[in-house]
Amino acid sequence: MRSIKDFTEITETASCRYSLYLSAMNDKIEKIKQHANNLRAEIELHNYRYYVLDNPIIPDSEYDKLLHELQQVEQDYPQLITADSPTQRVGAAPLKAFSQITHRIPMLSLSNAFDDTEVEAFNRRVCEGLSVDATEYTVEPKFDGLAVS
Repeated sequence: MRSIKDFTEITETASCRYSLYLSAMNDKIEKIKQHANNLRAEIELHNYRYYVLDNPIIPDSEYDKLLHELQQVEQDYPQLITADSPTQRVGAAPLKAFSQITHRIPMLSLSNAFDDTEVEAFNRRVCEGLSVDATEYTVEPKFDGLAVS
């Protein structure tokens, strides 16, 4: 039969292990939070160079990878989403050289797809949205950063 001392030791051991677990989890979250902040800062730098200076220093594919990585971190840890995150808005302020216009038909943008799984997920969403079993697509080359309406 166990004594009160045995139960006290077991409780203290469990409490100590739980404290160590919480400490490790807090360290992990802090590292992930710092990584998310670093991604945001890097993306903001590239946004400024692309949208304001019109002088990007990385290819669009590299930018897309950074943004995708941040989106994944924020999806996995929604408590780390910030209101000023690049994932919560599109682009940056337009250059002053451009005047504002209203399009008769709204210009829409599709999400990026980096692999077959994401293309299949896009197709599934399109088919569900259209309530059809299958659809066909027309694909054309695109100048990135150029839009014609």
